[in-house]
Amino acid sequence: MTSESPKTPAFPSRLPNVGTTIFTVMSALAAEHQAVNLGQGFPDFDCDPKLVDSVSTAMRQGLNQYPPMPGVAPLREAVASKIETLYGRTYNATTEITVTAGATQAILTAVLCCTGPGDEVIVLEPCYDSYVPNIELTGAKVVAVPLTPGSFRPDFDKIAAALSPKTRAIIINSPHNPSGTVWSPADMQRLEDLLAPTNVLLISDEVYEHMVYAPLRHESAARYPGLAARAFIVSSFGKTYHVTGWKIGYVAAPAHLMAEFRKVHQFNVFTVNTPMQQGLATYMQDPRPYLDLPAFYGAKRDLFRKGLEKTRFRLLPCEGTYFQCVSIDNLAIAERDLPEGEFCQWLTREVGVAAIPLSAFYRDGFDQKVIRFCFAKKEETLEAAMGRLAKL
Repeated sequence: MTSESPKTPAFPSRLPNVGTTIFTVMSALAAEHQAVNLGQGFPDFDCDPKLVDSVSTAMRQGLNQYPPMPGVAPLREAVASKIETLYGRTYNATTEITVTAGATQAILTAVLCCTGPGDEVIVLEPCYDSYVPNIELTGAKVVAVPLTPGSFRPDFDKIAAALSPKTRAIIINSPHNPSGTVWSPADMQRLEDLLAPTNVLLISDEVYEHMVYAPLRHESAARYPGLAARAFIVSSFGKTYHVTGWKIGYVAAPAHLMAEFRKVHQFNVFTVNTPMQQGLATYMQDPRPYLDLPAFYGAKRDLFRKGLEKTRFRLLPCEGTYFQCVSIDNLAIAERDLPEGEFCQWLTREVGVAAIPLSAFYRDGFDQKVIRFCFAKKEETLEAAMGRLAKL
């Protein structure tokens, strides 16, 4: 019998450049220093008790076994009805709507079902941190196109230059995380025209669709026939109904695209928990919770921006989402000269408020002296943060 320790086999990493996310790092630092955590993007308040009651009722009614693979019919029907009412496009609830284990799983499944080695997928940076690893897991090549620094608007000349015969898909995100920018009708029309002569698919991340502030409106890809015909449209019940921990989202796509999506979906998650689907279907019979969301978050945005105006941060526009970006270029020399990541650590330790550096949303760590706060918080949480930030 050998005295050597048992060997743990080594293998090549599928994601050799991926480590602990900035959100985990900053949340841990915030906890260590008892800072107000405005870094990670989730609410610190409860959802509507009626939604919890709807889920509890479903559980007590015995709706606790596997649902159909694409999701329970009442929820898919509610989603299709909402999309038709808001955006004017009819999706078949049976063949064109699938309920997913959150929007992140939806995006991964969309990428997996249509891309592989030799393909290229365009992402617009800064972008949500799952996009690039999702693409890399398929063996496809990431083609990063920068949004215009400062305004974070799409540069269609650069997008056009990035298109090639190998381009399989482009991922867009509006309202945009992390910048809060909302694509305009002209932006969507330009994208529709640009993709029209191609076979490029569109993955449209619309998880903040109900957080767009007047006078703007959400320009879903569903509004544009040329985009909808080639699009996987992704949204999130967790974001809309303040239940991010439930991890439930959905995808809408033409039937031939959805058939391919479901082939992957059935083997990477199969389906999503039944009682929450049933509860959401019941809750969605009343559209007011999502129709009222712009006013609800708009009030938080205005409160937070008013407080930030008393600091030396330079506020960037916030057209949508529950994120507010600020520039640190007006701060004292010692702080403004720090890289964004180091500044956020300093802000957490010394001021007691956690934020996220925008450089974390770029593959090359592009630093433009901009950081992101999340204002999806109770009023007292925002007031506490603003009181600390007033020192700046």
